[in-house]
Amino acid sequence: MARCLIIGCGCRGLALTRALRSAGHAVRATTRDPGRRGEIEAAGAEVHVGDPDRVATLAPALDHVGVACLLLGSAAGTEQQLTALHSTRLDMLLERMLDTTIRGIVYEAAGSVPAEILNTGTERVRWACERSLIPYVLLTADPGDHTRWTAAAAEAVQRALLAPDHRL
Repeated sequence: MARCLIIGCGCRGLALTRALRSAGHAVRATTRDPGRRGEIEAAGAEVHVGDPDRVATLAPALDHVGVACLLLGSAAGTEQQLTALHSTRLDMLLERMLDTTIRGIVYEAAGSVPAEILNTGTERVRWACERSLIPYVLLTADPGDHTRWTAAAAEAVQRALLAPDHRL
């Protein structure tokens, strides 16, 4: 089994944590809010307080991780903040991941963030992962359907773990 990192562990991240734990995986989850530590730990994840807007704060969470799940498709913020999160900040995060044990990425490509911003993020993930030969899965399940989304996210993690190369 693998250690999975969930970046952006909101309510869907908690459901994914439970699904991954029941499949035998170790889970580390990030949150910006230290007050959520107990809730995330109760779901079975190791907590790391860090902010995707400040990529350096996430660096320690990348240690000893096999698959990273970037669950930022429904992140909140201004258009400028969301654009940066799914472009320049995403680029920095993907570059940091290259020098780690991460060998698979799941990118949430659906959510409340405007489609054009998510499409930009999708292209950046595709380019970085194909260039680096890192398997990736684009999670396009409707986040409004929590049951189906959780199943699709857990399946995406498995696909990323079992991929023989970057082409999924």
